[in-house]
Amino acid sequence: MKHQERPYQRIENYGIIGNLETVALVSLTGSIDFMCFPRFDSPTIFAALLDSTKGGYFSVEPELKDYTSKQLYIPGTAILLTRYFSDQGIAELTDYMPIADVKKDTDCTIVRQIKTIRGNITFKVNCVPRFDYAAARHEAVLRKRKNEIIFTPVNDGNVQLRLIADIPLQLKHKNGYAEFTLRESEVAHIILQAVKKDNKEPLEGVEYYTDVYHQTIVKWREWVGKSTYKGHYGELIQRSAITLKLLTSTKFGSAVAAPTFGIPETISGNRNWDYRFNWIRDAAFTMYAFLKLGFFDEATSFMNWIFNLCTESSLQLLYNIDGSKAGSEQVLKHLDGYKGSKPVRIGNAAATQRQTDIYGELIDTIYIYNKSYEPITFEFWALIRKQVECVISDWKTADHGIWEIRNEKREFLHSRLMCWVAMDRAIKIAQHRSFPYPETEWQTVRDEIYNDIYHNFWNEELEAWVQYKGAKTVDASALLMPLTHFITPLEPRWLSTMKAIDKHLRLDVLIYRYRNHLEKIDGLDGEEGTFNMCSFWYIEALAKCGELDLAMESFEKMIGYANHLGLFSEELGKKGEHLGNFPQAFTHLALISAAVELNKQMSRV
Repeated sequence: MKHQERPYQRIENYGIIGNLETVALVSLTGSIDFMCFPRFDSPTIFAALLDSTKGGYFSVEPELKDYTSKQLYIPGTAILLTRYFSDQGIAELTDYMPIADVKKDTDCTIVRQIKTIRGNITFKVNCVPRFDYAAARHEAVLRKRKNEIIFTPVNDGNVQLRLIADIPLQLKHKNGYAEFTLRESEVAHIILQAVKKDNKEPLEGVEYYTDVYHQTIVKWREWVGKSTYKGHYGELIQRSAITLKLLTSTKFGSAVAAPTFGIPETISGNRNWDYRFNWIRDAAFTMYAFLKLGFFDEATSFMNWIFNLCTESSLQLLYNIDGSKAGSEQVLKHLDGYKGSKPVRIGNAAATQRQTDIYGELIDTIYIYNKSYEPITFEFWALIRKQVECVISDWKTADHGIWEIRNEKREFLHSRLMCWVAMDRAIKIAQHRSFPYPETEWQTVRDEIYNDIYHNFWNEELEAWVQYKGAKTVDASALLMPLTHFITPLEPRWLSTMKAIDKHLRLDVLIYRYRNHLEKIDGLDGEEGTFNMCSFWYIEALAKCGELDLAMESFEKMIGYANHLGLFSEELGKKGEHLGNFPQAFTHLALISAAVELNKQMSRV
């Protein structure tokens, strides 16, 4: 049945909790409106964010008149508090997911602790699961003796949902429901977890999770304590690091670009993509951020994941988190989309695109790993050589580029730049470790790529390096030229390119990736917001150019666009509203990189 339509929350009105295998988005009103289950790339069980009527949700609502709510994280953790304030009383909801046990395939649990701080408050809880992207029916059974509800999708009875609580549960129209009153300081718990249908082991009761709460705090703070970063912006960096960690699979070592799909880049627009995959580029950037902060275990797990991929086959652009190939792009026609933004897509057609830049991001991260943490093996070096051979054969080839242009392939500046990075870093690894490699050939190719970029991507009329060979427009990805050490940040041609980016792509401190309306370069209708990652790249480039005061001011302005928890989506609209999938790894890793560079420059003053 359809459930009652509920108003859409703003994209930025959410926090996330997670167990390092999936996440749940919790709104400022205490409703879980998005969750893939039991993995990042599994179908949703809650998707009210993408269809407020059909999508499904898990809400906790205090009966307070005209309440306001606030959210915060317990410091150094991913444990989220939602607090409700009114004249009648104060209530508090604590949400967390115990860290996944890699030995259990379906170890996926949400714990919700409800507490009255002041007054006597009545709460209503609705657990409205909608399996398989809200396309599958389910059965529900209330076991009163155990005070539990078992939800079973009709298309897959192997994995079930179990709802348990220490307050009486009810079953209404195959949905879980509870209504109860807590006096001041009283606490209730309600827990949703995955269970295997054929599981013969006794399941944990509600009381078990009071201890798990403290264990979860300890585990998060132990992880945060591994950071070697000391400097300015420590709390901002820590929250972004925790966010990136939440997007990383502890079982496989891979990392998703974002945990959501279908959240629009323009409201009512059709730029609605699925980012629940491990892009080689995004994950490599994520591991680069972890390495900068001293989180070496994550980088090691990713290196093992990459090693296994490269051993089995040639490198692809994106993968499912377990390393399998991503499925084709599909449209979920039965979902209305966020505020009517259709189509809602799952899968990603970029999986079949050629994007030659991925070799550069990957080998650069391996270079940093080898240099700053642990020497790679010769066996790994042999696999890197295979990737370098791909660069040598493909670097002149047109591709779809970092922005996954769905129009014709071109010779993009960023792709060419990252081919140079791949050659340069591979040579540096070989020289540092005295690995055998065809020195003359590799250095010749590296220099040839450099000359091609320097001369053939320069536009005299624009006085800038342009988006692709023969273009008359700039692209924000050029900001990586000094960040990858291709060019000194004080090079006259670079300073001129910065001016062009400033003129054509900047809106205060916000940066567009490119201006699509000029040439319809991406082959898609409509516009998009400014791209947060590019804004942080711009700030980092400013710092490297010696514009430290302006960079610091711009950084503070950008941080002002974060949501109430310090989280960022992919893009921002003209009113500062968050757009695109949320939270976005690209944004948070670029924030970390910019903050580290600012700290570095400040220490020199």
